[in-house]
Amino acid sequence: METNLIIISAIFLVFGFLVGVKKMTWLLAGFNEKRVTDKTKLSRLVGSTMAILGAVLLVCGLVGVANPDYFIMASIGIILLQIIYVNMKLVE
Repeated sequence: METNLIIISAIFLVFGFLVGVKKMTWLLAGFNEKRVTDKTKLSRLVGSTMAILGAVLLVCGLVGVANPDYFIMASIGIILLQIIYVNMKLVE
């Protein structure tokens, strides 16, 4: 069991819930409501991505993967791709 992955997954799951379900987009760094074209789509996209990453990291943490660094780096890469997508499609 990897405690680090479980802690990171808990943070991702809470963040995904707050942004995706509760629509607390003010938690997003650099969020400017005036520039976003579809606030609902943004919150659903970011919330679901964080929830999925949190669930995957939780499973990996509970199973006890041999090298958890790859999963953390993959999560960071997915988040960076999401930032690029959001800036290209949802921001004026």
